Amino acid sequence: MTHDSLMRVGIVGAGWIAEKAAITLNGMADCEAYAVGSRSMEKAEGFARKWGIARAYGSYTEVINDPQVDLIYVATPHSHHYDVTREAIMAGKACLVEKAFMANSRQTKDILDLAHERKVFIAEAIWTRYQPVVGIVRGLIADGRIGQPALITATLAYNMMHKERIHRPELCGGALLDVGVYALNFVRMFTDAPIRTIDGHCVQNDQGMDLTNAVTMVLENGVVANVQSAATCVGDNIGVIAGPKGNLIIDNINNPQTVTVNGPNRTYVETIRVPRQITGYEYQFSACRQALIDGLLEPREMPHEETLYIMQLMDQLRRKWGVRYPMD
Repeated sequence: MTHDSLMRVGIVGAGWIAEKAAITLNGMADCEAYAVGSRSMEKAEGFARKWGIARAYGSYTEVINDPQVDLIYVATPHSHHYDVTREAIMAGKACLVEKAFMANSRQTKDILDLAHERKVFIAEAIWTRYQPVVGIVRGLIADGRIGQPALITATLAYNMMHKERIHRPELCGGALLDVGVYALNFVRMFTDAPIRTIDGHCVQNDQGMDLTNAVTMVLENGVVANVQSAATCVGDNIGVIAGPKGNLIIDNINNPQTVTVNGPNRTYVETIRVPRQITGYEYQFSACRQALIDGLLEPREMPHEETLYIMQLMDQLRRKWGVRYPMD
């Protein structure tokens, strides 16, 4: 790709996340929702009509094989990421794969190894990693505004009990891979110190999927992190980074809009607002486009080793809890 070329995106899947991607791409000047593929031609055509997409296909393979498509955006449930991503890499197509990247770390390592071997770009679409707020918060910490962080807390919870995929092992159900992944990433975005210990508890449904969970991590730099995620309730979804001189309160770890800076004794200092956005998804598409222009195989914002590390943490927690998927 060149600096002035349009990045044409082929969306695989036609659910709610795919719609969010289409809305985002329709608001961007240098990226385009060019094609959509669903296992149902009728669904693909309806989606294409609704969002003004040029090509509709009744299979994922046809999107992958469209020569005009520069990037495949994988928006199927996590349980179905592996096969379609593998097919895209084998076809030499750059991929942006929704979080959680795969079902487990074995699948993740397999896909990343294949992409490296075939020299194909691949990225995890964990949208929070690409947003400008990451740089804002890192800057506040680096400037010593709160001193050396000691405690990080974060919650992400939605009532998703009406969603069938949350309940079913074969769809990689539960809260951890769906929303817990954001809470783990929240910790890792602001301190990349190795995790010395990780432990947690969860409440499971009758099929063994974690519906509500709590995780504690002790990091080698002395930070303790407590994070919760749930598919059972309406969470405050707040993240807090606390140091000896104050704290930073992030209003929503899933799509931050404000960062509140407090000084000693929780005295209010200021509120920083993030730049205006289309949906917040645009940053991951822009990052992929820039990486393709620069000839990279991974995005700067979410390196492959970090995608694998987070997946390994989630595997470790699921082993402790006895939460199993058929693809384990």
